[in-house]
Amino acid sequence: MMKKAENIIVGISIGDLNGIGSEVVLKTFEDSRMLELCTPVIFANVKLLSFVKKSFQSASLLHGIDKLDQIVPGKINVLNVWREGVDLNLGVNDPKAGEYAIKSFVAATKALKDGLVDVLVTAPINKYNIQSEDFKFPGHTDYLDQELEGNALMLMVQDNLRVGLLTDHIPLSEVASHLTEELIKRKIETVKQSLIQDFSINKPKIAVLGLNPHCGDGGVIGTEDDLVIKPTLKKIFDKGTLVFGPFAADGFFGSSQYEKYDAIIAVYHDQGLIPFKTLSFGNGVNYTAGLNKIRTSPDHGTAYDIAGKGVADFNSFKEAVYLAIDIYHSRNQYAEISVKPLKTKEKQL
Repeated sequence: MMKKAENIIVGISIGDLNGIGSEVVLKTFEDSRMLELCTPVIFANVKLLSFVKKSFQSASLLHGIDKLDQIVPGKINVLNVWREGVDLNLGVNDPKAGEYAIKSFVAATKALKDGLVDVLVTAPINKYNIQSEDFKFPGHTDYLDQELEGNALMLMVQDNLRVGLLTDHIPLSEVASHLTEELIKRKIETVKQSLIQDFSINKPKIAVLGLNPHCGDGGVIGTEDDLVIKPTLKKIFDKGTLVFGPFAADGFFGSSQYEKYDAIIAVYHDQGLIPFKTLSFGNGVNYTAGLNKIRTSPDHGTAYDIAGKGVADFNSFKEAVYLAIDIYHSRNQYAEISVKPLKTKEKQL
C-alpha cells in the first residue's frame, strides 16, 4: 500500500559539522509545510543541533530520539548517533568533523539498507577529511555503490535538465583509457532505466557528448569518438534505445540542444557539471541513480567560507528532499504498473 505523504521517512546524514550542512538542513524544515510532505530523521546528536540552531536563531523544533522506532510524524526527529560532546570549528577543515560526518552517513545508510527510512538525503562532506582506516572511499556514491544493490551513477537533476556521467571522479588524463563499449552500454542502460522508473518517462531520449573537441574532427583531434563512442551508440540505438550522438560538447548547451532530450550523458566530470551548475542556478540536485534505494544530495559543497554566518542558501537541499520524495512515488507507481499486467495474465490463465 502507498504511504501517506507525511509518513515517508527521509533519512538525513548531517555532513561536515564545520560546514553549512546543519544550517541548510534546519532551514529546510523550519517551514512546517515540509513536515506535511515527509517525516525527517537527522542522524546526528540533538544537543549539537540545538546549539547550531541557536547560532543562527532557527525556529526549528527538534525531537531527540535514541531508536528509529521512536520516530514521530510531524516532528524534526534527530537520532542520537553519538552521545559525547563535539567541539565545532566552523569553517575549518578538521578530520574530527570528517569522522562524525561518516558516523552519521554510515548509520543513515544502514537504516536505508534495512528499510527503516524510505529515502536518504546527504548533506555535504569534505572528501579529504573523511578518509580513515575504516572509510577509504572518495565520497558518498562509492560507499553506497558497495553497500546497496545495483550500479551507481551520478545524475545531476534540475527540473527537466538531467546530466549523467560516463566517468566521474578520475583524473582527466585517464578518461580516454576508461572509455569502453561495456562502460558506455552499462551507463546508458542505467540512465534509461532511471528515466523510466524514477522519472516516469516511458520512451526516453538520451544524448551523449563526445570526448574530443568537435568529436575528433574525423580523427584529426583524437580517434576515441569514431572508434569507440559512435559504433557503440549505433549498436545501442539499433536495439531500440533512443540514444543520439556523440555531440560536440562546446555548442550543445549554448544552442539549447539539451532541451530536446530527457537526459544528457557527458564523458567526464567537468564536461557535464560546469554547464549543469551554470544552468541550474543553485537549485540542482545530485541523484545517485542505478541503485535499489534512493539517495539525493544538494549540488554544493561544505562552503567553509560562509559556515556559521547564517547566510547559506538552502534551496538545493530542499530540492534534494523534494526530488527524493518524487522518485519514491515514481518507483512505487512503476512497481504497481509492472505487477498489474502479471496479475491480469494470471487471471486469464
